[in-house]
Amino acid sequence: MLQEENRKPELKDRIIFFVTNNINKFNEARRILAENNVAVGMLRIKSSEIQSESLEEIAKASAKEAFKNCHLPIIVEDAGLFIDALNGFPGPYAAYTYKTIGNQGVLKLMRNAQNRKAHFESVIAHLSAQQKAPICFHGQVDGEITTEERRSDTKSGFGFDPIFQPTKSHRTFAEMSITEKNKYSHRAKAIRNFAKWYIS
Repeated sequence: MLQEENRKPELKDRIIFFVTNNINKFNEARRILAENNVAVGMLRIKSSEIQSESLEEIAKASAKEAFKNCHLPIIVEDAGLFIDALNGFPGPYAAYTYKTIGNQGVLKLMRNAQNRKAHFESVIAHLSAQQKAPICFHGQVDGEITTEERRSDTKSGFGFDPIFQPTKSHRTFAEMSITEKNKYSHRAKAIRNFAKWYIS
């Protein structure tokens, strides 16, 4: 019993660092981790991203590189959008696709597509001094690509949020508050899986 009582304060004093340059991703993660009493800080570290068809391999490589630079307990995320009608494109190349052709480019590619099914995947990789290799946690949400961008206002949502509508909702991610989006999103699911493991 004494051992358990001694552990709890240590757990609450821990802090995890989310390595990302995206404040929106950080804010989503921070809310979920706060629900589980896990403190998190944002850490900006420039790192190269390997080219791979595997989100997990990309996340693991990013975690290893980031940890070498900071030697702090970290999590990194890699995510992908997989569109059925485009044979899984853009997949792990979602960030590059968004930068180059954006939402309008994807909508043009989907102009004549009857099948608009798609899904987001997220992989959270955790690495600390106590581990020899990153541990990964997964999340996925099914949905569809809309026929036009939909936002609640001009500032809401980021990335492909305005054109992705999860199956269990009538609204796109960009039409939702962070709290609502966290009920559905791939990132939220992956982070919750991490949090359950971390506090256990």
